[in-house]
Amino acid sequence: MLRRPYPAASGLRICQACELVSGQQWVQPVKPLPRWPIAARAFTTSPPCSKRVKQTRGSQDANALQSRFGKTARTPEYHPPLLDPAAATATVDRVIKTFFGPSGIPSEEMTLAALQELGQIEVRPMADARDHRSEDPVTESRPASQLLDLGGAAPKDGNAAAPQGGPSLRSQGVIDKISDAAYDIATHPAVVITRQVLEEYVRLQARLGKPQSLPQILGLYASKPKPRLAAGSIRYIERNPRKADSAVPPDVADMALDAAIEAQDLQAAIGILENTYAADAFVRSKLIKKALLPGFAVAGTPVAIYYAATELAQLSYALEPKIATGIAFVGAICYVGFTATIGMVAHFTANDQMKRVTWASGTPLRDRWLCEEERATLDKIACSFGFSEEHLYGEEEGEDFVWLREYILRRSMILDAVELMPGMN
Repeated sequence: MLRRPYPAASGLRICQACELVSGQQWVQPVKPLPRWPIAARAFTTSPPCSKRVKQTRGSQDANALQSRFGKTARTPEYHPPLLDPAAATATVDRVIKTFFGPSGIPSEEMTLAALQELGQIEVRPMADARDHRSEDPVTESRPASQLLDLGGAAPKDGNAAAPQGGPSLRSQGVIDKISDAAYDIATHPAVVITRQVLEEYVRLQARLGKPQSLPQILGLYASKPKPRLAAGSIRYIERNPRKADSAVPPDVADMALDAAIEAQDLQAAIGILENTYAADAFVRSKLIKKALLPGFAVAGTPVAIYYAATELAQLSYALEPKIATGIAFVGAICYVGFTATIGMVAHFTANDQMKRVTWASGTPLRDRWLCEEERATLDKIACSFGFSEEHLYGEEEGEDFVWLREYILRRSMILDAVELMPGMN
């Protein structure tokens, strides 16, 4: 049998707690409530109540700001700058005039400053009519209009808008002008293309989406004559493009290749490959950096084994020192040579890193090691320009992909070898 609580002080506290949980009032207080239950109620509010408290505090803070500054403070929205064709053209003309104005040999700092100033020009196209139509709440709320925009429907009311995601005609003209200006700076006879200049030029053209000139500039990095100032005139010294110092750095080559792949330009990608990883300078640089120290180790191994065999022969009392030295030397050489040969064959014939482009049968191990970066680059190009689904490999059609297949075959490689495809091995 339920009993009503007694009107005692302890009962009053219990009923107030029950009121907070159940929302029903059991006992009507006769005298005003003390302050501590009100504070406890503030700490025991439910989540909806706490949200109301936060909203109330937020409105109070907004009102306080409005009373203090005269208007409600709002969070500023970031709007990136739009492309102004006239200002961009004026900037390009000013950079060209400043760079080509003085005579003599431009320093590396001047060339970098000119390319960096061209790279700071905003190339994002101005908002077209489609952007203005998207701000209309009526049009934006209609799913049919959104589907038409996604499908590339023609703009209404005679507004000739550019395709979504592509620059307008004026912005494309500005992009071409910036690219041509950078090309004129890099190809000037008195300009020395250093590694920093080459990296800045590749970064600029990649940002503009214009990789067509990258193969030529990468070739000039190794073969462009070096200017020298002598007797008040500029003389040009021929360079050997096959020297190891003329090799393009791998990070710059990867940046240029990524720009060509992003622009879907197969010819530019192959041109970049031929002037970077397939060049003689890169092969010589790889030999010096990666094969010189192991070569010294291989050449010094027999000498070290002979001295070790000599010391070991001193411990033998059954054989003469010369015979013991010869037996120990031959045994150690055979063991080291056999083990190293098996390791080299296992290392050079590994194909776990290969996806589509593999080496043809009979390719020497020397060529496999020297041209591994070239094979990896062709593998990346094939995966980027072909089908992404693995079960569709080898079914690409078109003149470009047929030419790529033949080009890979001429480099002692095979694209989509049948015996290495899934389910065929």
